[in-house]
Amino acid sequence: MTKQSGRQGIRPHGQALRDAVRWLSEIGRHDAAAVEDACRRFDLSPLDEAFLLEETRRLGNAQNAQDADGSAEKET
Repeated sequence: MTKQSGRQGIRPHGQALRDAVRWLSEIGRHDAAAVEDACRRFDLSPLDEAFLLEETRRLGNAQNAQDADGSAEKET
């Protein structure tokens, strides 16, 4: 298993990203500012940040589509 070092000591590769995702879920925010905070807090790489931003966009679009479907059903 690959190890990475940083402010939080030696950790398994990818653990910081998992911790960031967990933290974002705990605070209930999935916007660009929250992702930026998570990247600083968990010392994520630019590639990890890009991944999180893409996922928040994807999940936001899915949630918006789901909300639109729900409101269309209520109007009928």
